[in-house]
Amino acid sequence: MTSTAYPHMFTPIRLGGVELPNRLIMGSMHMGLENRGQDYSKLGAFYAERARGGVGLIVTGGFSPNLTGLLDPTSGTMSSARDARKHRVITEAVHQAGGRIALQLLHAGRYGYHPLIASASRRKSPITPFTPRALSTRGVEQTVKDFVRAAGFARQAGYDGVEIMGSEGYLINQFLSPRTNDRTDAWGGTPVRRRRLATEIVRRIRAAAGPDFLITFRMSMVDLVPDGQTLEETLDLARGLEHAGVDLLNTGIGWHEARVPTIVTSVPRAAFVDFTRRVKEVVSVPVAASNRINMPQTAEQILAEGQADLVSMARPFLADPDWALKAQAGSPERINTCIACNQACLDHTFQHRNASCLVNPRAGRETEEPFRKLLPVRPISGTPAPRPTGRRIAVVGAGPAGLAAATTAASLGHQVDLFEADAQIGGQFRLARQIPGKEEFAETLRYFRQRIEDTGVALHLERRVTAEELAGGGYDHVILSTGVLPREVDIPGADRANVHSYADVVDGKAVIGPRVAIIGAGGIGFDVAELLTEPHSEDRPFQAHTSAHEPQELGEWQRDWGVDASFSTAGGVQKPHPEPSPRQVYLVQRKTSKMGAGLGKTTGWVHRAAVKARGVEFITGATYERIDDLGLHLTVQAESSRRRPAGLAGQAQRVVEAGKAAIADLPFVSAESLSTPGEVRVLEVDDVVICAGQVSCRELTAGLDQAGVPYTLVGGADVAAELDAKRAIEQATRVAAEL
Repeated sequence: MTSTAYPHMFTPIRLGGVELPNRLIMGSMHMGLENRGQDYSKLGAFYAERARGGVGLIVTGGFSPNLTGLLDPTSGTMSSARDARKHRVITEAVHQAGGRIALQLLHAGRYGYHPLIASASRRKSPITPFTPRALSTRGVEQTVKDFVRAAGFARQAGYDGVEIMGSEGYLINQFLSPRTNDRTDAWGGTPVRRRRLATEIVRRIRAAAGPDFLITFRMSMVDLVPDGQTLEETLDLARGLEHAGVDLLNTGIGWHEARVPTIVTSVPRAAFVDFTRRVKEVVSVPVAASNRINMPQTAEQILAEGQADLVSMARPFLADPDWALKAQAGSPERINTCIACNQACLDHTFQHRNASCLVNPRAGRETEEPFRKLLPVRPISGTPAPRPTGRRIAVVGAGPAGLAAATTAASLGHQVDLFEADAQIGGQFRLARQIPGKEEFAETLRYFRQRIEDTGVALHLERRVTAEELAGGGYDHVILSTGVLPREVDIPGADRANVHSYADVVDGKAVIGPRVAIIGAGGIGFDVAELLTEPHSEDRPFQAHTSAHEPQELGEWQRDWGVDASFSTAGGVQKPHPEPSPRQVYLVQRKTSKMGAGLGKTTGWVHRAAVKARGVEFITGATYERIDDLGLHLTVQAESSRRRPAGLAGQAQRVVEAGKAAIADLPFVSAESLSTPGEVRVLEVDDVVICAGQVSCRELTAGLDQAGVPYTLVGGADVAAELDAKRAIEQATRVAAEL
């Protein structure tokens, strides 16, 4: 059925011997379940749920064609008949669900985290501690044969096709780029010879597999690293792959060592589609767009404007397995949108943990209790009929934890009252959506508003319910998701009118001057720093309860991060030109450790680089003496990072932790002197913002204890450490599912 709302997206297409019902691809992403054969049944259940949700084609996480190409010693392979047999549980589950699935073949090259790694040349990667050996000419030939054998085993396993990973800086990308290929034999030295590995792999797989086996190639549309491929080399590669027999060119963007963010929430939607369009213009085979596409309107526009033939999304299908069904039904408001936070997916992967999803903790746990009982939400649903065993549940607080608890309980047939003291739902998420680059968080609140309506939750806004009311309400159980309050600090002068809590600053209740000190450099401190240094933000305050600004304009974002939209430079990167901050901001912490050490593994470097580029001064090891008319008085007990930014291009690199890539700052170069130990400083500021932690709101517990009402604390009411929506939503979902 073609959707009237999104007709281009739901037009069938044939790729080689595979007929797809729509133009939607679930792109490759590692779930952590690929590494252990005993988890393949879980991986099959995960993919089958997405197949039932209507996605046209699924691409697995990467499997290596040989031992040299492993990402780490525990990674999965497709190099034997035994491997093929183990994979049957995946393909059979997807096919029984009516889906189609391709296996991604990935050779890590110098990105592997083990001593056997090999690459085009002996050039060490900045994200692993191992130096690769340079493959001999014979070794390159054997690698091509290994890819062909792996494709044959994939077919034995029941896969509809294979995707060759030729992007993100892995082995094939390493051969393509002069950055990593200084060979002078038949596999290097000129652009033609450098792309020979890619075209030979496709040509030989096609010759061995025949015309009906799907072959896709994930191609780097732009490398985003110096000395990467030029535009003409990229276009010539696309032409060569078409000639070699590829059925589809899928989009990859940037190397893992690139210093340009590509998939975090601050990246504008569809930020790289123009690079894909340029490739589509020179080939006749279908081309798929990818990266920061998360809602049907964006996908449909890309297809309608002829910028691509298909759209590939990975994390959006992690967040909502029924994404396609909901879009086809014309119900985008019911989609649980990926907000590109990376906290439960990529951060988990880089910590060698199984991936899931902050907004959908069932993802990757479809066979586990209690999540197995939480079937995906169908596109259109009304108020559920209460089960015979349904209970009366009160949920207090409509932040992320309360919203998850209330709607989960109601979806299982319980009668739920949700009480919220504020005039709107959202709690800390409502604040977070006002931070520049976190506008996507509004999508989660839109989703929960719709879920409240669909599941029949009785929502009571501006209602500060008491323990006595709960005790007398006849509830079988109470879930307290009452959240947190900003922690007060014991600093002389903290009660002055120019000292503000972070909540008042973000919510627009405080007017902030041109010189600001932020006390506390955790996630909230960095958020406030980004808010106050956003260009043109001097006209704050915000209007409370509103989203105060639009997402960053694409051209401005490209200038900030040095993306060459004209592709006139090799690799598509140039010197960044970020706009200056309207304020002088100091970010101060007691700890002597690196600023932002607790930020996300895959997003922290972005936040650190962004605020540094705007001139934020980092001060570590500070003792807060007092706040007075002169400003904030400090004694600095350790070196403070008073280094001036040298531009975003020099701020970050990826390093590997626990066998996976993590994010860390590069050394920061500056000739400016640093603060000396024991230095007394006075920061002459107009305002001080307190971001020094939170305390749990538990004012109802004593009354409920006295009345004997059973209750459970979830979210910030349970643990008030650095705000953690991932933990809060997962915990609340578990509690509600176990009622």
